[in-house]
Amino acid sequence: MPTNQNYSHNDTDSKNIISPEARASIADINPPTIKRSSAPSSAEMLREHVRVVLGCATNIIASIGIIFLNKYIFKNCRIRTMTLTAIQMAFTSIGLLICLQMNTFVRKTIALEKVLPLAAVFCAFVVFTNLSLEYNTIGTYQLFKILTTPVVVLISWQYYKTKYSRMVVATLVPVVVGVATHSVNDIQLTLLGTVIAAIGILSASLYQVWIGERLKELEMNSQQLLYYQAPLSAVLLIPFIVVMESFPSFETDEQQRTAITAVVASGIVAFVVNLSVYWVIKNTSALTYNMIGHMKTVSILVGGFILFQESLNFKQFLGIMMTLFGLFAYTLIRMREQNQLPCTRWNINPTPTSV
Repeated sequence: MPTNQNYSHNDTDSKNIISPEARASIADINPPTIKRSSAPSSAEMLREHVRVVLGCATNIIASIGIIFLNKYIFKNCRIRTMTLTAIQMAFTSIGLLICLQMNTFVRKTIALEKVLPLAAVFCAFVVFTNLSLEYNTIGTYQLFKILTTPVVVLISWQYYKTKYSRMVVATLVPVVVGVATHSVNDIQLTLLGTVIAAIGILSASLYQVWIGERLKELEMNSQQLLYYQAPLSAVLLIPFIVVMESFPSFETDEQQRTAITAVVASGIVAFVVNLSVYWVIKNTSALTYNMIGHMKTVSILVGGFILFQESLNFKQFLGIMMTLFGLFAYTLIRMREQNQLPCTRWNINPTPTSV
């Protein structure tokens, strides 16, 4: 299961820039006989654009695919939530070992007890998010996930004294009202599904707040932390799986092969989601990353309606529109306050370096 669904952008690539005056001085001393342009060629720019598009498309397809794969497994393969979660974490751990051998990140030694509390919250976050997907429709599941944003704001304000502007708080009102409007008109929503989703929201919010603090405290990046967190979380789930879940039995060999194929595919896709998230954060702007997140939200809502024939009445549709409006408005205001909009004059403190 994908893990890191918070809308933040902290990684930027440093570039060495020679000032025009320095270039002029160099040219005066050593007049070049052959003119060389420092600007990338059209072919290089095209290759870079294709690379970025393919990377973003991989993240979008994997993030949407993991939701539908998990829903299919819960409905048709008789595999329970914690078992599937542990398998996906095992695949992520193996994938990170391969990435470590390929030098995509550097391992940092750390005591496991420092990662254990975060791993426990990570387990709760992923398990209850998957349970919400199992017991709720995809539309309700996705809208409940969006409530993580206002809960993170509330936790940060209450316990970490983070200050938010009135405009930011105002954008969260349609988010909460929209989710409530959709949920109360969902005829398939149950009390159990609501409680599970609420626990999932709380654990996801705590995880998002804590991971930011722990990354700073431990001086690690997300991949370095996940390298310890994923296998530790899988091990923590094993006793609960043994006590609370049973290994599925299948009536035919074809059902067994289908289940194994679906589970292996979900494990691989879960790893691709985690890996591609880091790539998108590193290689695109904050606006691109946020818009990709919103595109995935809309696609999941539409896909649940089309692929799983989930009912959608007018009040539910109105709730979705209100939620999406609040979500887009929140992103716009937050990026404006952090001077991250590409059009600099739209930012609170316009600077030439805003991205």
